[in-house]
Amino acid sequence: MAQNDPVHLRGPLLLRRDRGGDRTTTDQRLLDKNQDTDWLHTDPWRVLRIQSEFVNGFGALAELSDAVSVFGSARTRPGDPAYEQAVELGRALAEAGYAVVTGGGPGQMEAANKGAWEANGESVGLGIELPMEQGINRWVDLGLHFRYFFVRKTMFVKYTQAFVCTPGGFGTLDEFFEAITLVQTDKITRFPIVLLGVDFWAPLVEWIRGTLVEQGMVSASDLDLFLVTDSVDEAVQYIRRAHHQAALTAEQREDLFGEEHRGVER
Repeated sequence: MAQNDPVHLRGPLLLRRDRGGDRTTTDQRLLDKNQDTDWLHTDPWRVLRIQSEFVNGFGALAELSDAVSVFGSARTRPGDPAYEQAVELGRALAEAGYAVVTGGGPGQMEAANKGAWEANGESVGLGIELPMEQGINRWVDLGLHFRYFFVRKTMFVKYTQAFVCTPGGFGTLDEFFEAITLVQTDKITRFPIVLLGVDFWAPLVEWIRGTLVEQGMVSASDLDLFLVTDSVDEAVQYIRRAHHQAALTAEQREDLFGEEHRGVER
């Protein structure tokens, strides 16, 4: 490439040789009232939106007290046993000193927020933009709305110290499997993961044991990464015990999550 080739600077880019196309400057495009707005939908602009979502989330949640994420179906209604148990769970977590963080929607998310709110605890909702817009339920004290699932997921993992999955659909399964994947691969420090509702979760656990473990896809010890229980009290105590023992050695922490906490009886 010849040293005397024409040079064109476009922001941080240095472009040699005449490439044609738009020769306007960034300032010209910024200050032009009649500019084409298609650029708002390009990937570079989306990166800025993504960045702004991270900044907003980090800023809003930075001073959140110890918190627990509660996941579950958006389709249950008051009076459903799963809904009422989620209310009980939210209340118990708040009484134990935890903020309750949900996806901010209806169903069991709403129920957990309601329980926390009624117990005068911190009730947080991290909503998501969906085609069937749901908004943030009325039991949320602090609500954030996200465009991007992966930004929202980061907030759940970064700012809560335990996951509780109540009966739910694909979204709940997604959060559960992401959590155990992050823990199994040592991407994050191990934290309590609870599946609340033995009858609902037992078939999944049996499939993991009977198919994944039997075929060598996962280790038998991976079943120790989560607790399956019907008891809200047991779930909360499991979480509290893990946090109280967080300063112990790795070997002692393994004892904490020992045989008696392995979920479904083998």
